[in-house]
Amino acid sequence: MKGKMVGETIPNFTAKDQFEKTFSLSQEKKKTVVVFIRGQWCPYCNKYVESLQNLAPELQSKNTRLVIISPEKPEFIAKTISKTKTAYSVLYDENYRIAELFDVLYTPEKKTLDFYEKHLGNDFKKSRSDESGRPPVSATYILDENQKIIWRHFSTDYKERASLEDILKQL
Repeated sequence: MKGKMVGETIPNFTAKDQFEKTFSLSQEKKKTVVVFIRGQWCPYCNKYVESLQNLAPELQSKNTRLVIISPEKPEFIAKTISKTKTAYSVLYDENYRIAELFDVLYTPEKKTLDFYEKHLGNDFKKSRSDESGRPPVSATYILDENQKIIWRHFSTDYKERASLEDILKQL
């Protein structure tokens, strides 16, 4: 897993958001910021999603849409919404289709999975399409109107996130 690179085009994908609306990348006729999160159980993800609210006025003025991609089922995405108060679309990445398109999915070592299961319990196993425990890495992409990647932040360290300033500079 190395993540899709600047200059590559992402094929269309569709997914339902927390409002049961279907998002289709090919229908977006504006820049799109795509943010991958691990799930509502991740405090770093929740803090980041909260901070993204500060981008709303600038994104609107730059005719840009931000979507958050989560591997968790809708009932767990509801927990993300509750914890972060986000107004952005949070898409359920069923069967990891979107994460695979961006090449941001990884399988943790067994000891990491055991740690997650011990500290997160059944929420971790029940929250996903399968029981593999595969989360996405910390990744943020900016796509142009033609679904081409024009900027990316990609880190295997879940604590590292794209800065809001860097995102805005690229729009």
